[in-house]
Amino acid sequence: MGRQDDPTSGAGRVPAQKSAMKKKPATKAPAGKTAGKNTAGPGARTVRKASPAVYRRRRLFAGGALLLVLGLIAGGVATVSAAVTAKTEQVAATEGGSTPQPTGGQTAAAPSASPSATPSASPTCDQKLVTVTAATNKASYGPEEKPVLTLKVTNGGKLPCKVNIGTSQMEFLVTSGSDRIFSSGDCQASSNDLVKTIAPGKSETANFPWSRSRSVQGCAKIAEGSGAGSGYYVFIAKLGAKVSPPAVFQLS
Repeated sequence: MGRQDDPTSGAGRVPAQKSAMKKKPATKAPAGKTAGKNTAGPGARTVRKASPAVYRRRRLFAGGALLLVLGLIAGGVATVSAAVTAKTEQVAATEGGSTPQPTGGQTAAAPSASPSATPSASPTCDQKLVTVTAATNKASYGPEEKPVLTLKVTNGGKLPCKVNIGTSQMEFLVTSGSDRIFSSGDCQASSNDLVKTIAPGKSETANFPWSRSRSVQGCAKIAEGSGAGSGYYVFIAKLGAKVSPPAVFQLS
């Protein structure tokens, strides 16, 4: 009879041990090597570090942009400040207020004295209200009487007036119809100025005794016996450009 091996015997165990020795456990990678490897998946990108030139360009661009923004801000502030200052000055001028204060935190020096208003021109008298009148001391004269001719200048205004009442401005004129009988200016020896201040409502007078003689311009010689005869005469007083109303008198 052949030999049968006992399954529990040692001869049956040897092949089992060899089979077990052939199997090797999986080798694990060292921990240090595993940490150093890139564990990213196949789709990950590699990040490249920018060069120094790129950083410089970026800094220059950022600095230029910052300066541009600061310039725009400064320009806007200056424009707004100027507008506010102009508006303040306009309002102050319209309201007639005090001098506008300067901007920018400056303190204006206090003026020593407020400017006074422009003085108005001093009032002057109205020369149109200065009038001249003529008069005689009598209405009629006898053959031997000499009329006294009176020139009167009156200030009819409300202010004092300076008036030249000198012989350079006066004229005593006597006429009879269209006949020019006498003028005090024909043979006047001298011509003088005399300026006087006439108060409101007051007058100045000048008297001229007329000898009934005739005269001509230039004081030419008159024939004897050619004096004024009997009749009515008109006396007119003149002072510069002012002429009096006529005063009528009679000679006998």
